[in-house]
Amino acid sequence: MNKQALVGMSGGVDSSVAAFLVREAGYDVTGATMRLFDNETIGITDKTCCSLSSIDDACSVANRLGISYVVYDMRDDFRRDVIDRFVSAYESGATPNPCVACNKYLKFDRLYELSARDLLEGCGDTVLPETDGDFPPLSIATGHYAVIEKSGSGRFMLRKGIDPGKDQSYFLYDLTQEQLSRTLFPLGGLTKPEVREIAESQGLVTAKKRESQDICFVPGGDYASFICGYTGHDYPPGDFVSRDGTVMGTHKGIINYTIGQRKGLGLALKKPAYVLNIDTDRNRVILGDNEELFTRELTAESFNWVSTAMPQSDMRASARIRYRHHEAPATIIPLSETSVKIIFDEPQRAITRGQSVVVYDGDYVLGGGIIK
Repeated sequence: MNKQALVGMSGGVDSSVAAFLVREAGYDVTGATMRLFDNETIGITDKTCCSLSSIDDACSVANRLGISYVVYDMRDDFRRDVIDRFVSAYESGATPNPCVACNKYLKFDRLYELSARDLLEGCGDTVLPETDGDFPPLSIATGHYAVIEKSGSGRFMLRKGIDPGKDQSYFLYDLTQEQLSRTLFPLGGLTKPEVREIAESQGLVTAKKRESQDICFVPGGDYASFICGYTGHDYPPGDFVSRDGTVMGTHKGIINYTIGQRKGLGLALKKPAYVLNIDTDRNRVILGDNEELFTRELTAESFNWVSTAMPQSDMRASARIRYRHHEAPATIIPLSETSVKIIFDEPQRAITRGQSVVVYDGDYVLGGGIIK
């Protein structure tokens, strides 16, 4: 059996070049795009990841490369596993990371299941044929900037991509050993300019395509408007209060706020105020000084150990509490197979419930979970 690879193609330059590189590595390649939503349903008119216009771009690239191409209708999966979780988190006063959920439930799980069913003869829905040599019968490749290595003990390890400005290892901490064993990240050893050069050299339509910095289903970043439109609900106003309970004003509904926020409060105060906490039970937003946002400890749940098994004792590492946050030295205390306590050497600003915390040993992802 020839090596087969499914390449997740979002319609951007990164996944386009990933498809080219996997083809050049000798795989029989099928490009696949997940249709995640209807543009009109969620109010999207511009080009975003996995929108209808991006499907056209991905198809064009597949034709240019001479590879097979398929679109999977995953709108129900995306709504259930990504959008509904996103909305529910905001309604509970948390700040979620939908890209992590999309990777976990769709790109490296459901998409692989669908492709294995369709591309591998006789494999059924869940049972795959035996691996021939070092290669699984079907690999999945994406345009993420990260690296997978295999240790001497046989464990698959996740490492940062070499381009520090594009490294996406933070979003991949939830991958299991089984998923890592069948995954390819061909861009991990490249920089973004090098990727664009390859795309231009191959005449790919996506070579100069701009990349969005927004969540794909909320272009422009107006989360509150999206949630209101999606749910059809009105989120009632309530009190802004200080830590001692003094009412400072009226907020517009808790979905409009996240920990650390200063702008958009609509208050005329003598000094800047920041969101310290969100009390959903009493529909209150607690405000205070910037200095009050700094804390040293957090607890994370749904923790997945990646490049190492769960340690049997406390360990030293560095941790990142959001994607663009600098890693900080900390002590990692395992509480169970899926939960940890992290104590930072120095207080960190705006540790936020619902965000992902990812633990690193140098360039290697040790694991990650959801801040509780």
